[in-house]
Amino acid sequence: MSTEFSKGDKVQWESSQGTILQRRGYANEGNVEKKLTEPTDIKKHHVNASTEDPQYLVKSDKTGKEAAHKPESLSERED
Repeated sequence: MSTEFSKGDKVQWESSQGTILQRRGYANEGNVEKKLTEPTDIKKHHVNASTEDPQYLVKSDKTGKEAAHKPESLSERED
């Protein structure tokens, strides 16, 4: 079972360049904006979310951009 997140939760995730960025002291961090439970378009990216397979809209602390992430790719961060 995947972890459940709520609006405002502080999370982190790894990107395709995650290991390199983390070695340099950068982390992908942001805040959960909302849980996505139906197909959604974010800019030009289609997110195939559903109630059975939800995703989370996360706003990046670094860039301010929003992106959808699967729950298993996110982890809670401690500040």
